[in-house]
Order: sequence, then C-alpha cells, then structure tokens
Amino acid sequence: MHSPLRIGTAGWNVPSRHAQHVSTGETHLERYARTLNAAEINSSFYRPHQRKTYERWASSTPDDFRFAVKMPKAMSHELRLKNCDALLDRFVAETSGLGKKLGVLLLQLPPTLGFGEAAAGRFFQELKSRTGTQVALEPRHANWFALDIESWLIERQIARVAADPAPAQGAGEPGGWRGLAYFRWHGAPKIYYSDYGETSLATLAKRLDKSVASGAGTWCIFDNTALGAAFGNALSMKEKGPGIL
Repeated sequence: MHSPLRIGTAGWNVPSRHAQHVSTGETHLERYARTLNAAEINSSFYRPHQRKTYERWASSTPDDFRFAVKMPKAMSHELRLKNCDALLDRFVAETSGLGKKLGVLLLQLPPTLGFGEAAAGRFFQELKSRTGTQVALEPRHANWFALDIESWLIERQIARVAADPAPAQGAGEPGGWRGLAYFRWHGAPKIYYSDYGETSLATLAKRLDKSVASGAGTWCIFDNTALGAAFGNALSMKEKGPGIL
C-alpha cells in the first residue's frame, strides 16, 4: 500500500475568493478540514498553546486529518538546540493533545545555525526519547547538505524538508530518512507572497506522485500565505491526482 499524500497550508485560512470551495462549518478549521487533509500549525513557532487548544483542534477535524506542528523558535533560534529539555517536556506534553492527529513535528533552523554534532545529536536524542512522532527538519545552512550529514539524518530517522525556494544547494530535494517526504513551498520568486503557476504545480505534482509511489509518507505544504495564494495552490494540487486525497 502506498502511504497517503497530505496536502495543506501553513495555518488554515480560507481566503474569501475561495469560500465557494469549502463546506459550511462552525469554525475556519472545520471548513478547511472538509476540503484538505492536512495543516501545518505555525503559531506554535512563536508562542506555546495549551494542551486543551490542541485537543479542540483535533476534535474539529475528520478522522483522517493530520497536523504538522512547527517547533518553537525558543529551541531552534534562541537556544540553538542547546539545553532544551524543559522546553521539550512542555512542547511534547502540549502537542500530545492532538492524539493520533499529530502527524509530523517540523523543526526549522535559522540560516546561521550549521551542523554541530554534539548539540544536534543530544537535541534529537532527547526529542526521540519523548515522542515517536515523525520529524521533518528544515535546515538553511549549507553544511547540513553534505553527504555525511545525510547518513547521520538517516540513522536517526529524520527527514529533511524539500524547500522552495531552496536556501542552499540540495535543499530543494527531500533528504535524510526516506520514510517521510515533506515538501514545503514558501512562494517564489517572492517568498511568502508569490502564487505558483500551473507549470510549477504540474512539476511538483509529478514529484509528489513519485514520492507516494516510493512508499514514503508524503506531505505538501504551501506557506505562501501572505496574500492568500497558499489555499488556491493547495486546491489546484488536490485536483491533479491520482491518489491525491
């Protein structure tokens, strides 16, 4: 059996121009989740949420819906993966409120944070000791893309995000552990703003189809939300199937 393909956006905003494409519902999330089968929670990057908030989000979505949760910048950008035990305890306890609907933990690193085996090794060891949730890593420093780091990630079952635009050579392709492929498209040429055209989406659809066929759990998240392009791009991708939703 092929792993499912999950398509969604960062957050669950539905621009008014796409309102006709979603069903009725009491909340934005309920309406969104009846159209797409995944969402990336980005607000967790900036501030913590109570467990009961995650529980409410989980209860607002269908059984097959899944969330990716972005890990706090307090760990990645401020502490730079060091001395994060207390923050990990809190984050894992809070996000466990999603139950089975927690699909991926996303860790995005700042461009200035290169690979440091001691700090990264301990961080991921502590994370893995607390949760069995799959991890997608989005590094942006060039030294994370060396061949020996690829092997290091595979050994620890950490998937490397395929990002667009790619911040470094190799960053546009999935890497690390092959059990998960996480495509994160931010908008190009203007990051967060640009709408992807049909040619770009058609090319991406072929890549997603190939990833699904390989057996990898495959996610496609559009983060070009500043002007509302993400939801339209996700809808277009959903329509391109086969195997999409």
